[in-house]
Amino acid sequence: MRVLVLGAGALGGYFGGRLAQAGADVTFLVRPTRAARLAAEGLRITSPFGDAALPVRTVTAAGPGYDLALLTCKAFDLDGAIDALQPARPGMVLPVLNGLSHIEALQAAFGADRVLGGLAKIQATLAPDGTVRQLNDWRWITFGELDGGLSARTGAVAALFAPATGVVAEAVPDIRQRMWEKMVHLGTSAVCTVLMRAAVGEVARAEGGAAFTQGVLAANAAIAAAHGHPMPDAFMAQYRTLFFDVASLYATSMLRDIEGGRASEGEHILGFLAAAAARMGLAYPALDLALLHARAYENRRAAGRLPGG
Repeated sequence: MRVLVLGAGALGGYFGGRLAQAGADVTFLVRPTRAARLAAEGLRITSPFGDAALPVRTVTAAGPGYDLALLTCKAFDLDGAIDALQPARPGMVLPVLNGLSHIEALQAAFGADRVLGGLAKIQATLAPDGTVRQLNDWRWITFGELDGGLSARTGAVAALFAPATGVVAEAVPDIRQRMWEKMVHLGTSAVCTVLMRAAVGEVARAEGGAAFTQGVLAANAAIAAAHGHPMPDAFMAQYRTLFFDVASLYATSMLRDIEGGRASEGEHILGFLAAAAARMGLAYPALDLALLHARAYENRRAAGRLPGG
């Protein structure tokens, strides 16, 4: 299976790099500056599961002949990613973007039959020196057919990942449910860590913080249930424990982007949830406040008025 990975940043560099390390036929579609750096230094990964320094194949423009395209961009870069991938017309497109709204755009661009559902659970970042740094032991990539069930092709993708170090890949029959579960998890973390500008444990240690986070989790679960995706009891128990952990350093990539003065996925996560709540007539003041916070931040960023800017 020939694989085209769009980007060699945190997610693309990690999952694509682990595939390449395992001997898969992987090509990275990257910008010229990243291509030059990868040619000179290779792809470098630091991880609890072992570091790697790999020579990798790159292209700066896509061509045909790929069986699978792994789409790992930020949600706000989706339009550019679609344009970059169009010449390749890959047999399958596997997006692991945050949110859900990208699915319809990808189906319109490539055809519903070519688009899988997918999600990644990993904390990683691209360091200034070009190294992909995995920040904890999260290493999951999950995917499936959007209309449900298992298929030969999702099984083949799982088999492709099977020998990769530091990756747990699973083909599932209910990927839409799994994507809603991630939206509830991510929406809760984003509302709390972005509003409070703090990691989960720092919020939990503050008086009233744990109760606030539990209320946000329940509200997000209610939004998902109203759209036909109730959260399983085991899921709710897992994330109640996560958000009660006073020692946790977990924070969202949205918070890291805001603190770094970069574009955020506020509209694609908080905005999506706010619209979903409004469709069902659900009132959710904390979500509305978090979305307003993210929008005001983007306005300030666009005006060049961030600290140090």
